[in-house]
Amino acid sequence: MKISAIVPAYNEAARIGAVLTPLLAAPSVAEVIVVDDGSTDGTAEVARRYGVKVVRLAENRGKGAAMAAGVRAASGDTLLFLDADLTGLTAQHVEDLVRAYKEGEAEVVIAVFRKGRAATDLSQMIVPFLSGQRIMPKKLWERAEALTQAEDFGIEMALTKLAFREGWRQKTVVWEGVSHVRKEEKRGFWQGFIERLKMYANIVRSIFRRF
Repeated sequence: MKISAIVPAYNEAARIGAVLTPLLAAPSVAEVIVVDDGSTDGTAEVARRYGVKVVRLAENRGKGAAMAAGVRAASGDTLLFLDADLTGLTAQHVEDLVRAYKEGEAEVVIAVFRKGRAATDLSQMIVPFLSGQRIMPKKLWERAEALTQAEDFGIEMALTKLAFREGWRQKTVVWEGVSHVRKEEKRGFWQGFIERLKMYANIVRSIFRRF
């Protein structure tokens, strides 16, 4: 088993180091790939300082397309997806997720947050399968890749719907102390609020889109 970690990132220069440092310290991860999704803040340059593989998209194409670009660059047979704006992540969190996958009880293992920030804890209690932190075999991603042509932030919902439709075995592991930086903090209140509404709209569209 060779694990390729893929981190889609858009304007995360100030935060991506907090994800790359524990990833690089996790012994189970064979390679780390950052997909800079048309950032304007030097995200790619920051990622290169960590010695990871960087894929640079010329324009912002959305999370699903960035994830697909990372998969195309990956040499591993197992894919570990992580968001670029996580806080509190440690190498042990990564290893816990990998260990749960290696146990073989599930084809997809998803990490959910607890004891981090109240807002993200609550959202993941309600819809745990929308978490962006997951590990899965490349062969399953390849069956789902066509969805990335139509999905943006709804990619986790699209993957979840396909998983239930095809009967993929899934389970969750708890990451205590991990959370996200909220969009309102990154972009300013109004811009962040607008981006959050767009994200929710994409998720809702993916719920009702028929495969």
